Amino acid sequence: MTSYDDYGMPVGAYSEPESLGKQALRVARAFVLYRIKPAADKKFHALTDRNWSWRGILSLVRILIAIWFVTLYWGERSAFNSAIGSCRWESWEKWGIGANPHRLVFVADPQLIDPHTYPDRPWPLNALTIKHTDLYLRRAYSRIQKVLYPDSAVFLGDFFDGGREWSTRTTTSPEERYRKYGESFWLKEYDRFGSIFFGHWQDGGTEPRPGQPGRKIISSLPGNHDLGFGKGIQVSVRKRFNAYFGEGNRIDIIGNHTLVSVDTVSLSALGQENPVEGLWKPAMDFLDNVKAQKGRLVREELRKQQGLRPNLLFLHDILDAGDLAKAELPHFGDSPAEFPTILLSHVPLYRDPGTPCGPLREHWPPTRPPKGQTEPLEKDDRNAISVSGGYQYQNVLDREITKVIAEKVGNIQYAFSGDDHDYCEVLHRAYPSAGSGIREITVKSISWAMGVRYPGFVMLSLWNPVDASGNPLRKDSNAPTLQTHLCLLPDQLGIFIRYITLVGITILSLIVRAALVATGRISTVSHNSDIPLLPVTEHGSSAENEKAALSSSPPESTHITSSSNSSSSSEPGNKLQIRSSSARTRSTSPNGSYELPVVQSKYTYPLIQHAGYYIPDKEEPRAIKTWGSSSAKKSKSRKKGLALFFHEFKKSFLTVAIVVFAWYFWLIWHG
Repeated sequence: MTSYDDYGMPVGAYSEPESLGKQALRVARAFVLYRIKPAADKKFHALTDRNWSWRGILSLVRILIAIWFVTLYWGERSAFNSAIGSCRWESWEKWGIGANPHRLVFVADPQLIDPHTYPDRPWPLNALTIKHTDLYLRRAYSRIQKVLYPDSAVFLGDFFDGGREWSTRTTTSPEERYRKYGESFWLKEYDRFGSIFFGHWQDGGTEPRPGQPGRKIISSLPGNHDLGFGKGIQVSVRKRFNAYFGEGNRIDIIGNHTLVSVDTVSLSALGQENPVEGLWKPAMDFLDNVKAQKGRLVREELRKQQGLRPNLLFLHDILDAGDLAKAELPHFGDSPAEFPTILLSHVPLYRDPGTPCGPLREHWPPTRPPKGQTEPLEKDDRNAISVSGGYQYQNVLDREITKVIAEKVGNIQYAFSGDDHDYCEVLHRAYPSAGSGIREITVKSISWAMGVRYPGFVMLSLWNPVDASGNPLRKDSNAPTLQTHLCLLPDQLGIFIRYITLVGITILSLIVRAALVATGRISTVSHNSDIPLLPVTEHGSSAENEKAALSSSPPESTHITSSSNSSSSSEPGNKLQIRSSSARTRSTSPNGSYELPVVQSKYTYPLIQHAGYYIPDKEEPRAIKTWGSSSAKKSKSRKKGLALFFHEFKKSFLTVAIVVFAWYFWLIWHG
């Protein structure tokens, strides 16, 4: 029995409305049940009900897409990973058990592509060259950090290609066509260099390896493409470079070795006609004091390794005027030992013309010695660095300048240089040095656009354990304290050639396929693909149709027969027609019975199959659209000969191209 409240309203007839959260949950549940779930079930059934076959799976288009997927992944990922992975430190270092060397990489001549590199190249091609070159440098340098994780990275000059040409606030480019590129353009190039190399320095991490003081990057040594060469350098251009990258003349203590960087492109102005003193004098002043500065930095390093204050403080005292002449500053003594010295220069040291560079030089391998001779040739012009020069460059330093550097720096064991873009290893015996001569390695360019098919970089492993006084702790004091290894990067030009070859194979394969389809040799659709779900046309003879209609007719109380005068019922493949008006009228004579009258009908199928069917206003008996058919299928079925050939080629080529380009751009976008 219904109860009522004081206001006459049924008790329980109303309740508080649901909260917004419950309403949203109800809507979401309904959306999942009535939208997402049916769509997912439909997709699942479509996949499971499909008639899978090896012929469908292993179609030419799918095979080509799979080949492209593998090829692009190899060219954009595996080639870099395998090249740099093969250079792991453990695979070539030969130190004794318990050694913990300092690991360093030399990077030479990235020489970022800019308007100076290809001044006459059209815009689209030049833009693509810049994009792919930067991408190559970014990938290579990032994987160096992730895979090799060096403790230090040292750049050997030529960061930019046209850096010397871009105007400053007070100077303009010597060449008129580059004067429109000013200070703002140089800053954009600096940011571009930083995004590639400084931005990816920490891709492998930030923490130093165990036993190492920390990670360090040195990028202050200028090249001739950054400043110019000799008297061609503008002082404002050099000041700008030093302001952003640091002083080119410097000393660094790394791994108990002394690295001495010399701005040799500026020093080369010495001895030239009418040189500006401000160009070469800073480098010469540095060389005049380099030995004293080396000793001071070695002492500081030894104190740091002992946990002491690196810089000693002088005592303060009051002296009489008579004692001032005899007073001396406290003398802490010179270091009893000196670390091995490594010279860094952008321009290689002087050597006699024809001095061979060794078997690792890519562009011109060594000339084979005469028959019966096993030693390499002492003079090999093809394998050597050319002793020559030109506008704003010189392949090697002058003999006199090289001699001055060797004498003033002293104790040079190794020298590393750039500029040549290819690898070269030479032993200089004509200059004073530590041991039997100065062994110089000219480092390959890291860029694939610098004329070498296999760019690279040099890895340096430094191991020189010393005591508190700087004396070596190793039993063999004459044993080498460093090891080097040339690491080659992928051949980007070869990768592009493989891509172009595969493009040709793809087009040729699709042309052959389209020709076979056009000639009827192969079919692209199954036999049952055009059969609709419901019967929409009449098949077979009129007798068969009538038999089928009688077998599905209603009880005897209802008689439905095929009209004998219906010409359309006897034609196979005839489309459905409109019911006649006589089929909807009653008979005027019941014939003594109240059964349904016998009507004349032209249909051979039960009338229920025609329910809801309406013919268009304008009859087109041969062009009526039916369920299960589409204009695309009909247009396709009409194509023959060349039309079918071009249709099949275009469809298959676009399918491959869209999928492949999507995969390629994804690989580029994600590094």
